[in-house]
Amino acid sequence: MGIVETKLKELGLFLSDPKPPVGNYLGSKKIGQLLFASGRVSDCIGEVGSEVSLETAKEAAQNTVLAILAIVKQDIKDLDLITGIIKLTGFVRSSNNFIEQPKVIDGASDLLIKLFNENGRHARTATGVAQLPFGASVQLDIIFEIK
Repeated sequence: MGIVETKLKELGLFLSDPKPPVGNYLGSKKIGQLLFASGRVSDCIGEVGSEVSLETAKEAAQNTVLAILAIVKQDIKDLDLITGIIKLTGFVRSSNNFIEQPKVIDGASDLLIKLFNENGRHARTATGVAQLPFGASVQLDIIFEIK
């Protein structure tokens, strides 16, 4: 077990089996030292601010990072090959009056920083949207730097 997976275990978190893509695309694609992980939606369903609380959505963002890391591990075999997080893009299915999208996506950012320390700090977008695939509350994609 590598450093990243040991940290996950210490946090009481684990990677489940990666879900296959639901369309005609790759789970991730490597270009040079960059690994682009395709967007993944949360298992949490509903509109944040009306049907889903901020705290539940924040946890959904964290869990979506775990889903992405499971795909990345399948593709590159060892999460310790990740040397940095470049960019995190987060979409939050939001009610009309919900304006705390950055706080939701902090669930993802906080976990990445816990796992990768300073190398986990990243550029980020947090956007509210009217709908996401399958009615999900959160969708993320991540650009990683790898060895």
